[in-house]
Amino acid sequence: MQDEGGARAGARGRGVDRMMASNILKILAILAVSMLWVLQAPAARAADYSFSRIKVAGLQRIDASSVKTYAAIPLNKTISDADLNAAYQRISDSGLFQTVTLTPEGSTLVIAVKEFPTINVINFEGNKRIKSDQLAKIIKSQSRRVYSPAQAEADAAAITEAYRQTKRFAAEVTPQIIPRSQNRVDLVFKIDEGQTVEVQRLTIIGNHAFSTHRLRQVLSTKQAGLLHFLFTNNTFSENRLEQDRKALTEFYHSRGYIDFRILNASAQLDRQRNGFFLTFMIQEGQKYHFEKATASTALKGIDLKAFQSQIRISKGETYSPNAIDATALRMQNLAARQGLNFIRITPKITRDDRNLAVNVDFVIDRGPKMFIQRIDIEGNSTTLDRVIRQQFHQSEGDPLNPRELKAAENRIKALGYFKSVQVTTKQGSAPDEAIVNVNVVEQPTGSLSIGGTYGVSTGFGVALSFNEANFLGRGQHVGVSINTTSSDRNSSISFDEPALFGRNLDLGINGGYVTATHSYTTYDTRILSFSPSLTFPISARGRLQLRYDAERRVLHNIDSDTSAIIQSESKAGTVSAFGYTYSYDSNRDGLNPKSVFRFKLSQDLAGFGGTEKYIASSALVSAETKVAHEAVTLKAELEGGVLSMLHGQDSNVLDRYFLNNKIIGFEPNGLGPRDTTAGGNNALGGNFYAVARFEARFPVGLPDDYGVSGGVFVDTGSVWGLKNTAGTGGTVDDSFHLRSTVGLSLFWSTPIGPLRFDFSRAIKKMPYDKTQNFDLTLATQF
Repeated sequence: MQDEGGARAGARGRGVDRMMASNILKILAILAVSMLWVLQAPAARAADYSFSRIKVAGLQRIDASSVKTYAAIPLNKTISDADLNAAYQRISDSGLFQTVTLTPEGSTLVIAVKEFPTINVINFEGNKRIKSDQLAKIIKSQSRRVYSPAQAEADAAAITEAYRQTKRFAAEVTPQIIPRSQNRVDLVFKIDEGQTVEVQRLTIIGNHAFSTHRLRQVLSTKQAGLLHFLFTNNTFSENRLEQDRKALTEFYHSRGYIDFRILNASAQLDRQRNGFFLTFMIQEGQKYHFEKATASTALKGIDLKAFQSQIRISKGETYSPNAIDATALRMQNLAARQGLNFIRITPKITRDDRNLAVNVDFVIDRGPKMFIQRIDIEGNSTTLDRVIRQQFHQSEGDPLNPRELKAAENRIKALGYFKSVQVTTKQGSAPDEAIVNVNVVEQPTGSLSIGGTYGVSTGFGVALSFNEANFLGRGQHVGVSINTTSSDRNSSISFDEPALFGRNLDLGINGGYVTATHSYTTYDTRILSFSPSLTFPISARGRLQLRYDAERRVLHNIDSDTSAIIQSESKAGTVSAFGYTYSYDSNRDGLNPKSVFRFKLSQDLAGFGGTEKYIASSALVSAETKVAHEAVTLKAELEGGVLSMLHGQDSNVLDRYFLNNKIIGFEPNGLGPRDTTAGGNNALGGNFYAVARFEARFPVGLPDDYGVSGGVFVDTGSVWGLKNTAGTGGTVDDSFHLRSTVGLSLFWSTPIGPLRFDFSRAIKKMPYDKTQNFDLTLATQF
């Protein structure tokens, strides 16, 4: 019985389970149908519109047809909510309306709009640095056009960017509208120009080999300092920052730091937007030197010794990529002279990290046969094409020489006529031809300046000058200057053609008129001069100038108690002289910025038709180097001259040497042979002079932005030799007597020009010499 009851109970349990499962399935089916109805209902409703008419409300100036065109809703066709939303978006995106509403009313769609106002006038307020007509060219909003808030904001951003270009990063521009009648508005851009944002702090992190003071000298960006309001290079410029990155890299690479890297260069604006904090984070690496420099080739018929002779890299010399490039270019030019076309010079560098050495092998092989199809020049609206083409030593049809193209690019940059220069190549019309593209951006090359000068002996003066370095775009220099002080007047005009007949031949023409009434002489002078010259290179670092000098000079207003020697020379005279100057500069190619050697030799032969007949010879030797991690500059100069009179003539006071500005510590005409019996104690000058100058220049611990440095100097020399001593009773001592001075100098680079303060003491002099313990010189233009 229990078994039967249990079985019936189990059957009933299974029945209940089946009923529950059936109910669950019914419920799930009902839910599924409901969800399908919910999902399908919007679709049914979205396709439930059909309009036979469209009505536009709220228009004032715009035609209803324009709105309907933007809406693009077809009549008598079924559309969805999505279509209405798309129509709404198209009308709104037209930028003509402040508000847009679409309302279905049966078979009619009502489009209600509110038009943006029309711009009546556009004004700028608060702008001083940028004129209104310049700002009007920047913005896109226009009078009698529909006002757009989005466009007005974009215009405000464009004006702000224009002020950023003028270094005013704190400028703020706010667009405002003033309602007028007939749904018009005046659009006003209120401008707060703010102050020029300067570099308040310039920091260099990671430098060990060179001081921060030395590295700041390399950078064109300067830190704002004592007279910051007068400087322009202490304002922040993104372009200048990029130039400084390149300058810093070149500085280290040229001094052997082959692994130098700039890890980061950041400029952060302070919270008040009053200044930038500029930071360079660098990694110097180790200093390398050259070990071996060789030339090699697998080509037949190559005179390897001739190419080896072009290597001027010495063992132990500090590594510099400039030296490698210069050597490769010399080899390339040698190949061209030998008629070896398509020769390629590839420097292969092998590093010896253990000994910090670099071996360079200049591999000579053949490159691809490419010719210059043509040279295209763009961006030169003023400068003539020929001025730029003259910097290329290659022309159409010549083999393509990439290194020569780079050298030409550097020569174009060195002209100073352009902000930027890019020389690139692209494929020509044939596989073996290339087109050279030259893209330049011009910059102003003329200047009109008013300047001031000051000297303890000459007092204050005024200098007016006009200079145009690219006259009429021809690459010619024209200059006119007038300099006046309390004691003299100096007027001059100059013309320079640097590429006469399209060659590396410099034609110069100079003319001048000088009148002088000096407090340290008992006579006045008047000199009219004319001097043409030709200058040309005779080596990579040497230049030769040939010139002709013509002068008419007069001594007048001679005091009665003037020396008899000078009175005997008072007649008017003329000079007609041919001369030359040879100059050598070891750093003319910029390969060794640490050490510089210069030499100059000049001679003038007078007597070709003039009254004066002489040979004047002078020479100058100068050496300069940087020590103590380039913080200290040492300089030594030796200079001398000889005036040899011809045909038994005596020298003239206007021809003799006086050592003015050649030895510090003496007044003008303050040393040398002197007629002490004359009332004016007249300086007579000498036919010979020799001078040695030694100077050291160093930082004095002040912030770099002050532009102040110090120096010590020792000057020694003499002027002697005077043939005409008639009437002096033998009181004139024209023998060789050495003079020497020592002193301290203070150099100050100011916005009004470089100032030099010299404090000196004569430690060796003659009793009749006139010393000067302090001197201040200023030469500037503003």
